[in-house]
Amino acid sequence: MTTVNDLLNLLVLEKINDNEFNGISKTIGSPIVFGGQVLAQALNAASRTITNQRVLHSMHAYFLEAGDLELPITYNVSIVRDGGSFSVRRVTAHQKDTTIFILSASFHKKEDGYSHQIEMKSNIKQPEELLSWTDMYKEYGDFLPKGLKSFLAIKRPVEFKPTAFANPLDPKDLPPSHDVWFKLKGDVKDLDLSTKQQILTYISDYNILTSTLNPHASSAHWGNTITASLDHSMWFFREFDFSDWLLYSTESPSTSGARGFARGHIFTRGGKLIASVAQEGLIRPIKNDK
Repeated sequence: MTTVNDLLNLLVLEKINDNEFNGISKTIGSPIVFGGQVLAQALNAASRTITNQRVLHSMHAYFLEAGDLELPITYNVSIVRDGGSFSVRRVTAHQKDTTIFILSASFHKKEDGYSHQIEMKSNIKQPEELLSWTDMYKEYGDFLPKGLKSFLAIKRPVEFKPTAFANPLDPKDLPPSHDVWFKLKGDVKDLDLSTKQQILTYISDYNILTSTLNPHASSAHWGNTITASLDHSMWFFREFDFSDWLLYSTESPSTSGARGFARGHIFTRGGKLIASVAQEGLIRPIKNDK
């Protein structure tokens, strides 16, 4: 995948009946299905059962089993409630006879009300000052560990520009936070809000667990740690577009018991808070038995 159109071809599911949909998978460099893909596909299924113009405002999901890249994923939608203001949907994802994922999503009618938000960091580096993952691969690929080099070599419909990163050649512990700018590749005009939310959900599963490893970066890295998303929650606040870079600012309050907890906020370049994310992930050190 290299553009937003490729991504949409992945996220927009095949309709089987009013409440059942099928999806396929594309690797992002991992041997199992990317969690962000399942999240976004499940939201695509849920949103297609909403017929009253209500807007997604929150979702909560659990990853139960690793997805097989070679098998289709079937999404079944249960209509839990259509109330006066809110509609709730529950989505269950299956591969063959195995349930791999469950999600609940709530949709709200448009209403006016109070508004406030936290502020974006004021001293953040701008994307024009930073190297993208593509730039890192081109400039430093020959010096990077094999696993990291292979990951950066994957073509993606999203460009990422971290404000800082752990140097694999000089490992040091870092603060429990991570800030990364991101931008879609290709034509992003005329995307409706539901589609934009699905794309944003797909992207939100990238980078968030980095903040859980950063405080241990002198010894821990992606090559000696088993990581996997365990759950994922997201709240959507305001309308936005993908025409400019967006900032994903994450932090990890705690890592313990082979699990890391992280939370993040997604801002426009102008500082508008559009969504917040929370995730707990498996952070299991690989033990070398001698």
